[in-house]
Amino acid sequence: MSWNKSLLLLLQGDFENGLPLYENRWGSEKVSQIAGKRFFDKPTWLGVEALQGKTILLYGEQGLGDFIHFCRYAKLVADFGAKVVLEAPESLAGLVENLEGVSQVVVKGEELPPFDYQCPLLSLPLAFQTNLDTIPNQRRYINLDNYPNKIIEWKARLGSKLKLKVGLVWSGNPDHKNDHNRSLLLQDMIPFLPNGFEFISLQKEVRALDKLTLDSNSHILSFAGHLNDFIDTAALIDNLDLVISVDTSVAHLSGALGKKTIILLPSMPDWRWLLDREDSPWYPSVKLYRQSTVNDWNSVLERVRVDLAGN
Repeated sequence: MSWNKSLLLLLQGDFENGLPLYENRWGSEKVSQIAGKRFFDKPTWLGVEALQGKTILLYGEQGLGDFIHFCRYAKLVADFGAKVVLEAPESLAGLVENLEGVSQVVVKGEELPPFDYQCPLLSLPLAFQTNLDTIPNQRRYINLDNYPNKIIEWKARLGSKLKLKVGLVWSGNPDHKNDHNRSLLLQDMIPFLPNGFEFISLQKEVRALDKLTLDSNSHILSFAGHLNDFIDTAALIDNLDLVISVDTSVAHLSGALGKKTIILLPSMPDWRWLLDREDSPWYPSVKLYRQSTVNDWNSVLERVRVDLAGN
């Protein structure tokens, strides 16, 4: 009950009351399994103890998008004088190796160095008593400074710029519990893509039905075979003018890179997107397009089409 109440409060923007209750995710066996509950012999830091001269382990939970979203807090932790060790999924480790505030990145599964405290990333908003006015919303907090050649490589792969280049993500992980609400078919998106733009698929995994659609629409470029990891995806996004995405990890990546991003949201969105607003306090470069009724993607995509056509 407390877990569900926390989600409702957070969705309404009541972080002061919602974030403490959000810690009850660890009290539910089902949610704990999904979130990936971990057990350590060191205490959890929730903003009380002094960190000066201490080492703290920050680690991910839930999905890759969640990791990208909340790793921004590493700098705030380091500002308290801590040495920050960030444990990252292998697919994200290279991308966050120079994240501001992080002293060491360890790939999940590898041996961890000694540490004094630990904290899952999604508990950091509580540790910093975050509210809508204090969200750390730096426009670009993930960068590719370590991979300049990747940016050049993708610029060459995309070719000369004759039109504005727009990246597309229409579906997420099919195993996600809310995938049936957040994902759509490429064939349903195509009629709403106006002329005058160059569209590029950002999908690393393409479902069978979507592959047939993609193969029969050669004007949408696909580089799935070249997207080896998130560094490639980030370098590709860095060369685009705009990203249009459903609520997936790529949407978070684009926002974290400071890229102009349109996120397509179902009628009941994840709590972080709040309600009844087109902007996101988490990502200054993001604009939100919401369903007004369940499964009505057509009206959402029509608004996107109109806005793009008037660009």
